[in-house]
Amino acid sequence: MKRAIPLALLGLTLAGCQIIEPRFPGGQSERVEVIERGGQAPGETERAERPASDGRVARRVPFPADEYAALDKRGSAAIVGRLTIGGRPIADRPVAVAPVTTYSAEAAEQALAGRAVEPADPRARAYTHTARTDADGRFRLDGLPAGEFYVSSSARDPASGEPRVIIQQVSLGNGQTRRLELSR
Repeated sequence: MKRAIPLALLGLTLAGCQIIEPRFPGGQSERVEVIERGGQAPGETERAERPASDGRVARRVPFPADEYAALDKRGSAAIVGRLTIGGRPIADRPVAVAPVTTYSAEAAEQALAGRAVEPADPRARAYTHTARTDADGRFRLDGLPAGEFYVSSSARDPASGEPRVIIQQVSLGNGQTRRLELSR
């Protein structure tokens, strides 16, 4: 199962940003702190602060259908880059590009804090673009719309063996090709 975690992380990272398995010391469960985003329904705070039965944090932000409907799914922009960890290129890893929304921002925040959120709404995946790195860690994503995006990947650190999540926020204009070093 641990072998499948990095692959699942990337595919889900920006398709609603589902990220790494939470680590609790000594197998204990603990209260998960969630960054306040304001304006919640009654009872939503309690739901979001406790891990679900599978160890994932419940989402506090419901899928914003109107926010996604206003976004383009395709465009003329591109991201060309390289994935490295500790200066070493990471081969054959998925890289995902997803629009910055209230929904993906919540998941990105949790991912960077080392917590996984519950599965993303399938509608978010239609706005996520993915590619795989080559033997030298290079990747290219074409057909991206203009806008603000999270670019993410995950892999094991070649030196320590620890899983690493990498997320960068980028802006793209129509027809722009953006060069990106996705590294940690």
